[in-house]
Amino acid sequence: MNDYPHDQQLDDDLATAAALISAAGQVALACHVAPDGDALGSMLALHHVLRNAGRDSVAGFAGAQVTGPHYRELPGLDLLTDPDHYPTEPEVMVTLDCGSLSRLGDLAISAKAAKELIVVDHHLSNTRFGSLHLVDPAAAASAVVVARLIDALGLPLNHDAAVCLYAALVCDTGRFQYESTSTEAFDLARRLLEFDIPVARLNRVLFEEHRLAYLRLVGAVLGRAEMVAGKSFIWAAVSEADLAEYGVTLEETEGLIDFLRQTKEAEVSCMLKEVEGHVRVSLRSIGHTDVSAVAALFGGGGHRFAAGFTTTDPVPRVVETIVQAL
Repeated sequence: MNDYPHDQQLDDDLATAAALISAAGQVALACHVAPDGDALGSMLALHHVLRNAGRDSVAGFAGAQVTGPHYRELPGLDLLTDPDHYPTEPEVMVTLDCGSLSRLGDLAISAKAAKELIVVDHHLSNTRFGSLHLVDPAAAASAVVVARLIDALGLPLNHDAAVCLYAALVCDTGRFQYESTSTEAFDLARRLLEFDIPVARLNRVLFEEHRLAYLRLVGAVLGRAEMVAGKSFIWAAVSEADLAEYGVTLEETEGLIDFLRQTKEAEVSCMLKEVEGHVRVSLRSIGHTDVSAVAALFGGGGHRFAAGFTTTDPVPRVVETIVQAL
């Protein structure tokens, strides 16, 4: 196994998880609803490795099986199991990048019924809802923990798994720009590049390729952005009416927060998205503010520099609460 910062307990838990997975007749993998790059890439990578080794593995997430168009070149999207056909009482279930049971959506029912529930994550706010926890807040991405688990399983990586892990890694480190980026993250990237990953193409599709309709939506949303100078805070909101007007899907808007966080005058940025009576909120910090603590006020979580939550409160009230918390 590669060297990495760890404690003995996590090392022991990795070995235990590997033994459980190896002994299972079938392994059920799941990530959180509306998966981001780390969740989707981590789950698909482990799925590829298990399938390549001849293991019975199923993978999926709750809700409509729709992912952002920027993930379209991740190998294995066609291998996902529809939630209606997901095992109801898994022998061993592994959750990826999921901080709480509620983030599994309808698959939480399967998680509760699982004989063994292994939680693989790197969120400090993880609620430890499983029977075994591979949770390392020091890891740059859940992909890093998944790579350790694959090593503990003694199974080889393959090209498809490497592509998925690389995508997960660059998504959650912001292409190695975020504070969480570590030597272990770079070591993993070097290892993955041995599998002939199309780095330039992946980065283009994941981060830089957008429809003109989306770019026009970005212009409209940024034009409405509001700066709260006294709090070094900037926020903007996108509504369902905006999506309809510009012909943009919700999945396409995942990177909106990255435009806001470029604001020089702001330490904390916030993107709010109104969807089906709910408001999905993304928070980012580039300084000393712990946005996971702010998200926790609404039952959410994440990391010190990146967090989020969903609420039924109206946008003005959400913004007011965040400003007060800051």
